Amino acid sequence: MSLDLSSIDPARTALLIVDLQNDFLAPDGAYARGGAVAPAAAALPARVARVARAVKAAGGMVAASQFTLWPDGRGEPMVAPHLLSLRPFLRKGDFAPGSRGQANVDALEGLVDVSVCKVAYSAFFNTQLDWVLRHAGVDTVAVCGIVTNGGVASTVRDAHMREYHVVVLADGCAAFREEVHATALADMAGIAGVTDCPTFERSLAARRNA
Repeated sequence: MSLDLSSIDPARTALLIVDLQNDFLAPDGAYARGGAVAPAAAALPARVARVARAVKAAGGMVAASQFTLWPDGRGEPMVAPHLLSLRPFLRKGDFAPGSRGQANVDALEGLVDVSVCKVAYSAFFNTQLDWVLRHAGVDTVAVCGIVTNGGVASTVRDAHMREYHVVVLADGCAAFREEVHATALADMAGIAGVTDCPTFERSLAARRNA
C-alpha cells in the first residue's frame, strides 16, 4: 500500500503500542523466566519511546495495549488453552491486572495517555480502544510492538477494518524470528503503509513546523 506521510495530521494520529510490558520484556518477567525471549524485542522500548515523544510533541496521542490474564473465582489466571500449550510456564500472578508484570515497560513511563487491557491478539478485540480513539478524533494509527506476526498483525487488520489510516513502524516491531517478522511486514503492506521509526518521526516534525 502506498504511503504518503505528508498527508498525516499529527493531531489526529495515535501511536498504538502493542504489549510492551514487563512480563514480556523485563529480565524478571514471566517470559524471561520461561526462556521465551525475543532478542530483537529488547531494543524496542527505547526506540518506541522516542516515537512516543515525537507524537506527543506534535499533538497526537499515545495508546498502549496490555495483555492481561484475569483471575477466576479462585484467583487462578484464565489462560486460553492454545496459549497455555505454547507457554506452559505461565502461572498465578503473571500478567495480573495492576501488577508490575502487566504494566508497560519503564521506558514508556509518562508517555502513554491511555492503556487498555486485552485478552487476545488484537488490541481492538473486546477493549474500549476504538471508542477512545474515535472520541479523541483519531483517524490514523501508527502501530508498533510485539509480536509482529501476532498482536501487531491482528491489531493492524482490525484497525484497517475499522477504516483507520494505518501505518506500521517496521523497526518498532519484533518477532521471535527475523524471517517471520519480514513475512508479516510484507503481508501487512497490502493494507497499511510500512515505514521506519526515524522516517515517521521526521514526518511528524515537518508537519509540526509547517
